[in-house]
Amino acid sequence: MIQKTRIQILNNQPIQPREYVLYWMQQSQRAEYNHALEYAVGQANTLKLPLLVVFGLTAQYPEANWRHYVFMLEGLQATEQALERRQIKMIVRLGDPAQIALKMGRKAALIVCDRGYLRHQRAWRKQLMSEAVCRVDQVESDVIVPIESVSTKAEYAARTIRPKINRLLEQYLRPMKSKRLKINSLAMNMRGENLSDPEKLIAKLHLAKDVLPVSQFFKGGTDQAKKKFATFLKTKLANYAHNSNQPQTDDVSHMSMYLHFGQISPLYLALGAQKAVAAPPEAKAAYLEELIVRRELAINFVAFTPNYDRYDCIPNWAQATLAEHRQDKRLTIYTRRELERAQTHDVYWNAAMQEMRTTGFMHNYMRMYWGKKILEWTQDPASAFETTLYLNNKYFLDGRDPNSYTGVAWIYGVHDRAWPQRPIFGKVRYMAATGLERKCDIRAYVNKVDQMVGQAMQTTSAK
Repeated sequence: MIQKTRIQILNNQPIQPREYVLYWMQQSQRAEYNHALEYAVGQANTLKLPLLVVFGLTAQYPEANWRHYVFMLEGLQATEQALERRQIKMIVRLGDPAQIALKMGRKAALIVCDRGYLRHQRAWRKQLMSEAVCRVDQVESDVIVPIESVSTKAEYAARTIRPKINRLLEQYLRPMKSKRLKINSLAMNMRGENLSDPEKLIAKLHLAKDVLPVSQFFKGGTDQAKKKFATFLKTKLANYAHNSNQPQTDDVSHMSMYLHFGQISPLYLALGAQKAVAAPPEAKAAYLEELIVRRELAINFVAFTPNYDRYDCIPNWAQATLAEHRQDKRLTIYTRRELERAQTHDVYWNAAMQEMRTTGFMHNYMRMYWGKKILEWTQDPASAFETTLYLNNKYFLDGRDPNSYTGVAWIYGVHDRAWPQRPIFGKVRYMAATGLERKCDIRAYVNKVDQMVGQAMQTTSAK
């Protein structure tokens, strides 16, 4: 079922009598539980035309590096194979994504695109809608409830957006079925890049190789995501609520990077969690709170905050209190290079940074501590914000997306409240190493990271 509120007609062009329906896949990089894809299949069947799926692979994607591209191409390879099983042709072309969509759209009766919320993603779709010579339909497939159905402004906090989402949730938590494409498009005479060797394809992009891929920990693709999620539902979800602040455990879904690249649907995950028989209601509720309310609050923030990636995106009260304490004495100041190399006096923080560098992931509780310490150890809050975002986007597989930008902004006061005044932080929330020691087995976390670093070193030396 594709709700009408997911669909937006972006321009005033008519559907044309041409050769195929084009689905420009960019954000929702999957062949199942994809509203944009199923809508495109339905339109192709109605128009009695084949469906062509195109993906634009650009070497200029903002802040993307070798690690990100390997994970993405692993997923695209699996998606191409899954579409082929559905008799749908997919091609990947090198170049500017919007230009590729426009070029392929010259012979299209209709162009369907999925939705992205970052500045460059919106610019691509704006260019497509203004220059396309046929109708362009945008279909939302990466949130449970379309953002405009929930709110028309940036929400203050989870408590303000939660009731608005919950009021609509039932009508959107509906299973999806794949539609059969009536006209096989595999025989279409269209050529794209060979996805069977991601490393060879990446070589064409001439990327710097300073941030290593992490396939030994997380491999891209819908099937990989589904396997990890099935294990989570069976053995980990029951402990999710209790262990949300226990980084030494592994009771998390690891779905954030798969959601980032659109390799798994949040709807698929939500329905799976709802049906899980091995977990108590409070564990399911805690997971759905993070997956739906918190994630869609982050997307709301990016959608309605033009400067979401700059220091001045934080609330006025936070800017004011941090400015008041800008001259407070910092007992320790680290350079960005020292932070990036995990060369601080804090073994807990160093472990978190090593986990990020080594695996592309960090337990969410440690992400909060990690970011708060950068604020504490940097000369001024604006510079700290820039460093936090730089490291976040460089090493995390799920960096550079709404959840990630909002997570960084949260460290500086977004979606939070004022706390008792203290040096450096003012009224912005503070976190201390003693809190880690009191609330979790932080030494066990350090040992866990040491083992992962050792595993990565063995893998690298074996190659």
